[in-house]
Amino acid sequence: MQMIPWVLGGVAVLVAALVVRSYFALWLQAYVSRANISMLSLIMMSLRNVSPRVIVDCKVMAVQAGLPVHSTKDLEAHYLAGGNVYKVTKALIAANRAGIDLDWGTAAAVDLAGRDILEAVQTSVYPKVIDCPAIEQGKRSTVNGVAKDGIQLNVRVRVTVRTNLKQLIGGATETTIIARVGQGIVSAIGACANYREALSNPMVIAAEVLRRGLDAQTAFAIVSIDIEEIVVGMNIGARLQLEQAEADMRIAQADAETRRAMAVALEREMQALLQENRASVVLAEAGIPLAIAAAYESGQLSMQSKLPGSASPRKNTIRIGA
Repeated sequence: MQMIPWVLGGVAVLVAALVVRSYFALWLQAYVSRANISMLSLIMMSLRNVSPRVIVDCKVMAVQAGLPVHSTKDLEAHYLAGGNVYKVTKALIAANRAGIDLDWGTAAAVDLAGRDILEAVQTSVYPKVIDCPAIEQGKRSTVNGVAKDGIQLNVRVRVTVRTNLKQLIGGATETTIIARVGQGIVSAIGACANYREALSNPMVIAAEVLRRGLDAQTAFAIVSIDIEEIVVGMNIGARLQLEQAEADMRIAQADAETRRAMAVALEREMQALLQENRASVVLAEAGIPLAIAAAYESGQLSMQSKLPGSASPRKNTIRIGA
């Protein structure tokens, strides 16, 4: 029984030695860096399934960079929520160095929303260039607009944007920026009286697009829009007129064919009517001998001849009785 206290004491010393061995280096790093993380806090982190190494490293980075020291509870909560504590801390340091107003709550929310907060801060410091339209499979397409004179212009632009951290959560992405810029270019070209106006001063297109405020409700702020290339395309107006003329010609041909078919049908109807009338005449002619025979039989028709030796030549006289 007297050995039990000695055994318990030995176990306690062994556990303390293991704890010191596991956490002493982290505690010492935090202590010399003025991060103020106690040994007990490190042990509790492990019990809460939080990596003490990640929390200590991030807090040390924040303290050494001169950031306002956040409680380790905020770091632990973000870690347990599945966030990237390293990336959020580095984003805060970069924002602080660049003089950008960014707090821990906003950065953590952006990170949990699935956005790359570090890349967003870097884009805010160093603006990003977006090709419009986007390059797909190594091929560059163009935005095509038609001026009022019917001439098509094929345009490629480069849009310089920086991240709008205030609208990063819920703001539209690069795809929306590209679509809106393309729409603005088409509208700007369509407002030009002729294609020469756009060719002589391409900044008319850029200025019109910028004036529309296309970056509203997006995660970016448009810095500039630069015309990379503008090429004259097809004469859409003439092409449409030609197609309209061909369509009108086909309509006229169809109408003429309809009238011709009606005339042919009418001619055939007249020919059929003529044959019908001829048949009626033949029938009427066929009834004449029968009528004469009936007249003879009824005594309404008779024939008289003069005798030979008369002064006048012989004549046959037909008398029709009443």
